Amino acid sequence: MTVLHGLLVDLVPSTAEFGEKMYQFWNNESRMWATMGDYGPISRAQIERIREERAQAVERGYTGVHFMMRARDGQIIGNIGLNWVDYYNRVAYLGSWIGEPDYWSGGHGTDALLLLVEYGLSWLDLRRLALSTMGPNVRAQRNVEKVGFRLEARERQATLVNGAWVDALTYGMLREEWRGRDVLVEELDLRARAEQRYGTGDE
Repeated sequence: MTVLHGLLVDLVPSTAEFGEKMYQFWNNESRMWATMGDYGPISRAQIERIREERAQAVERGYTGVHFMMRARDGQIIGNIGLNWVDYYNRVAYLGSWIGEPDYWSGGHGTDALLLLVEYGLSWLDLRRLALSTMGPNVRAQRNVEKVGFRLEARERQATLVNGAWVDALTYGMLREEWRGRDVLVEELDLRARAEQRYGTGDE
C-alpha cells in the first residue's frame, strides 16, 4: 500500500501495532470527538472483533482506503481514510481521528488532511469529498474549512453528546475547489510548524 509523506505526519499502512493503539484511542476522550459523541469503555476483544469485521468487509467488496498517522517523531497518533469510495460517481467520505491529545492543535491533523485530499483528488481521480462532524467540535470545523471544505448541511439535534442534543454538520469539497497541497502548505505555514516541533521542514 502507498505511503504518503508529509511535513508533520506520514500516512502509512495499518499494522498489528495499531491494534493496541486503537484500544488506547477508543478509551480516551478522543473517541467522543471522532465518533460524534459515541463514548464508553471498550475491551481489547471488542477491538479485535472490529478489526476482523473490517477485514471481512474488504473481502466482501468494501472500497475504503485507510492509513495510520505516524508523526515525524515515530509515534502512531491516529488514523485517517476514505470510507466507501464510489469509483463510478468518483465520490468518497472522509474520516479522521487523532487519538493522542498531545498532538491536537499542532498542525498534524491539517497535514494529514492535505495529504489525503491530494491523494483522493489527484491519485484516485475523485471529483467530490465529504465528511461529517458535530457542532461542538469547533477544532475540526476550523481544520476542514481552512483547507477548502464548505458547510453543506446541518442536521439539528442529530446526536447525543454528554446528555445534550447537538447538531451534525456535513462538509463537502468539489475537485475544482481544491487549491492544491503545495499552495496550502505555504499558506498555513506548515513547514515552519514542522521545523519548530521536529527541527526540519523537509518532506
